[in-house]
Amino acid sequence: MSSPTWQKSSYSGSSNACVEVRTVDGLIELRESDEGDVIVRTTPLKFARFLQGVRAGEFDHFTADA
Repeated sequence: MSSPTWQKSSYSGSSNACVEVRTVDGLIELRESDEGDVIVRTTPLKFARFLQGVRAGEFDHFTADA
């Protein structure tokens, strides 16, 4: 059985500095492309809520001084 394919944003282009995502056994998995051994797993509902928070600017304060 082959493992599901990792997907990255089309905005990443050919860069390896991006976040990749896939679904496995009903869960969402995320990893940073250049740290492929570190995988974060979450439920689709929690991931959707996280994305809603990103879109709403809930986490913008983390990058305000970057």
